[in-house]
Amino acid sequence: MTRGEGTRERDAVDDFVAAVDRLLEYSFTRSSDSRFIEQLRAIETGMRKLAVVQHREVVETANRSLWEAVGVKTTHRFLRETLNLSKADASARLRAARQLGRLLSATGVELPPRLPRTADAQTTGEISADHARVIMNVMDRVPADTPDDRREAAEDQLVEAARTCTPDGVRQVGHMVLGYLDPDGTLTNDADRHRRRTLTVSKQGVDGMSEATLTLDPAGRALLDVVLAKWGRPGMCNPDDPQSPAIAAESFDKKLMEAAASRDRRDAGQRNYDALMAFLRAGGPEKLGEHRGLPVTVILTMTLAEVEQAAGVATTASGGTMSVTEALRLAEGAHPLLMIFDHRGKPLHLGDGERLATKWQRLGRIAFDRGCTRPGCDAPPTMCQMHHVLGWAQNGPTDIDNLTLVCDHCHGLITGTASGWETEILGDDSPLPGRTGWRAPAHVDPAGLLRTNALHHTGELLGQAQARIQLRNARAARQLRGRRSQTV
Repeated sequence: MTRGEGTRERDAVDDFVAAVDRLLEYSFTRSSDSRFIEQLRAIETGMRKLAVVQHREVVETANRSLWEAVGVKTTHRFLRETLNLSKADASARLRAARQLGRLLSATGVELPPRLPRTADAQTTGEISADHARVIMNVMDRVPADTPDDRREAAEDQLVEAARTCTPDGVRQVGHMVLGYLDPDGTLTNDADRHRRRTLTVSKQGVDGMSEATLTLDPAGRALLDVVLAKWGRPGMCNPDDPQSPAIAAESFDKKLMEAAASRDRRDAGQRNYDALMAFLRAGGPEKLGEHRGLPVTVILTMTLAEVEQAAGVATTASGGTMSVTEALRLAEGAHPLLMIFDHRGKPLHLGDGERLATKWQRLGRIAFDRGCTRPGCDAPPTMCQMHHVLGWAQNGPTDIDNLTLVCDHCHGLITGTASGWETEILGDDSPLPGRTGWRAPAHVDPAGLLRTNALHHTGELLGQAQARIQLRNARAARQLRGRRSQTV
């Protein structure tokens, strides 16, 4: 390195420190609301890019073997002692640098990142360190014998999700991606999962309480989900509230349930426990009634090809997944329900003159939407209500092509004001006809683009990711041929 290069590096570091110092002295109260939102986004983007600088620092530390110079045993220990980091923080930085940094080969050649799409998105500030951490966790679980194009498509899809979803949403996409990459149990099959099922209850303590550890297979998870979705809601099955709706009741007034929910002071874990106790006392699912207009039972969604081939991944209305073979076993003895879709996956017209959707319309949207349709939301169908895209008050019909699944939280975001979200059913000229597009308010998306939710359609989006990869490869090949022809 020349002296000039070293001077430029020092100047860049000095400028960065000085800029941070200026920000510490800056008063945001002088900014207008719109300007402050711009500043929030700009600073967040800058902080995300700094993670890439950290990767380069860690790689350089390792390349220089600085730990040896100061007499410690590892890079991990050097980082902990030099930067006063916790063990977890130092480990996280090392792991991120190995996956996203540009390491040197044994011959001194700089290698590309192991997760190049993730590294690129971090470099542009589009995803955070938390997003990257989730992507790394998912990619670590991809089977070793997965073809390179499928592995690349998986990372591409995770990065696309990270650009619009929270890290929790990306984690949900990751579960679905892994299911599609390993539909027939290459890593673990149904027998392996079934063997791992367990319920362990400890001896009672001196206070009379017992701890339990439960490991559910996919079928057990699906059955438990539908119980908790209804009877674990605020206000339900509350043993401390005599007026709380109980499983034994045939029906209950909506206002009574809302009043019980307002009095409910239990946390989610306590509500789940009370729901399970009520279920056990009631004697089984046949007494559980309905939830959001449907029987409290497991609803499975599969394609015709998956049923015919007995291979692939089935999804449940509570957001879970299981292999098609296991789903078919779970469905044995149940009444089959055949739903017909057109060649593009749009449900056939199913209308009604009433305001409330029928259970058949709801089942149709569950099979089509697969969950809340707002971009980035991972709420499963069991947590959703039917929303009129063109409002009932505006003469919007209760037809299947004017209905969509929206969870309670996201439904509250549709306010009909400048600060609210808008919904629109995509037309036949769209690449995704029949799907629900959402337009965010200006403070979320200044461009006001119409977006769809990718979280519940991972198989379809994996194909799109592979198409993008093939397009990039074809473009790179053309550029290489062009350079070669110029050389000749």
